[in-house]
Amino acid sequence: MHALTDDPQSTTAWAIGARGERQLGVALDVLLQEGLEVLHDRRIPGSRANIDHLVIGPGGVYVVDAKRYEGKVEHRIVGNFFNAQRRLFVGNRDRSKLVAAVRQQAGVVRMALESIGRPEIPITPVLCFVESEWRLFAKPIRFDDVHVLWPKALGQLVREPGPLHPAAIHQLAVPLAGALPQA
Repeated sequence: MHALTDDPQSTTAWAIGARGERQLGVALDVLLQEGLEVLHDRRIPGSRANIDHLVIGPGGVYVVDAKRYEGKVEHRIVGNFFNAQRRLFVGNRDRSKLVAAVRQQAGVVRMALESIGRPEIPITPVLCFVESEWRLFAKPIRFDDVHVLWPKALGQLVREPGPLHPAAIHQLAVPLAGALPQA
């Protein structure tokens, strides 16, 4: 059997992931017309990693990690009665490490908000699966503070009422963009 490409698997996976980030980015840009703010591809200081999207809405700042994986997204309980753990699976592969990764990104955003004098702003970490499968009548999954969902559900989440009014949303976006520059 011959490979269809000479690119290493990591390069191919990155390209697929980048396509998912762009797809979600285009969908999120619609929110700009509604008074929400969207910051794409933000650099994590001291790292080669990035934050895919930040959405600033009435409920605060949403740290969105876009994923484009094949297969059904679901949570499962693994282990036994004495050591049961909730895990995130996509296409029968354990992807629970993604939950921890988006929490770390939220920690970076927390430090950025503190650096601009806005530590009180709520932060919501989100894993958004683009083009993945979900059960019929699926509901978003929660791993404590992390929301796991699809693009339409993300749109609903970031539009929910909260403490920030439209002027405050814009006033927050400008210094946050400065604290977390584009990658």
